[in-house]
Amino acid sequence: MPTKKLISRNIERIIISRTDSIGDVILTLPVAGVLKELNSGCRIIFLGARYTHEVANACVHIDEFADWTTVKSLSRPDKVAFLKDIRADAIIHVFPDKQIASAARNADIPLRTGTFNRIYHWNTCNDLVFLSRKKSDLHEAQLNLKLLVKLGAKRLYSKEEIPAYYGFNRVPELRDELTALLKPDKFNLILHPCSKGSAKEWDIENYIRLASGLPQEKVRIFITGTEQDGLKSKVLSEKLPYVHDLTGKMHLGELISFINTADGLLAASTGPLHIAAALGKYAMGLYPSMRPINAIRWAPLGPRANFIEEDLLSTDRNSSLAIPVEKVMYMVMKAVNGKF
Repeated sequence: MPTKKLISRNIERIIISRTDSIGDVILTLPVAGVLKELNSGCRIIFLGARYTHEVANACVHIDEFADWTTVKSLSRPDKVAFLKDIRADAIIHVFPDKQIASAARNADIPLRTGTFNRIYHWNTCNDLVFLSRKKSDLHEAQLNLKLLVKLGAKRLYSKEEIPAYYGFNRVPELRDELTALLKPDKFNLILHPCSKGSAKEWDIENYIRLASGLPQEKVRIFITGTEQDGLKSKVLSEKLPYVHDLTGKMHLGELISFINTADGLLAASTGPLHIAAALGKYAMGLYPSMRPINAIRWAPLGPRANFIEEDLLSTDRNSSLAIPVEKVMYMVMKAVNGKF
């Protein structure tokens, strides 16, 4: 078992640097959870992109959010001053960024942890971790936690124990008009068809076939996504008027609250899928079989999370997911019937 106090140094203020997308941030939250387990009195500052602020806010382990979106356009001295003002004892470069690594060194942050395979980390970090993500058989969340070994963390956390470290339960209440859309006597299922190009997607026609085959007396269906996503997925609600189209109608914080109040979510490898898993909801992910974007690396982790991978190995990142509707229907109905 890990110790309850960070080892070797007096480390009280820790920056977790992860400036990419929502799903990546969700899978980094256990880093904050493990750090709090190692030292409950430490203060966690999450350095991230502005649009992920509401994800960080929902995590009880994160004490402050530092907006890199604003800072990255500043001059080099101003970047250094920004990090120096945080008065951090350590920074964990979960997502490597050359500018952040350089600024952290020049800000004299005492402990700077990064991966060995980034050459610029050789000069900017003083704690180098041998870690290769692309060829690893480990999950992204497991790889993230490997960066904490010198701070007293275990060398490997199982995928089953990681969800206990999310701390993703500081979720605001859903506003009344959205709450009214959800029906407690039905399985409230969210379909999130689009991924903004971050994942291989399942064709909209497949979502239409799935939605039309689900029993209306048991399942209430919602579509979520950005306003731009709605241009692609609106055919679903046009063909099936009983499907509720919420694309472009919620900001990220409201989406988190809506997922938290619903029963489950179905999507490709996207941020909302990982949000649902972290909230303990039924989260069904649809994945390609190719590395490094398959479920081995990116599956949703949660007590009710699951996934379906393509049966055939595909090497075309731009093709649609070749997953039969019947297979997805079977898995979704298992969850639906489990509620009643």
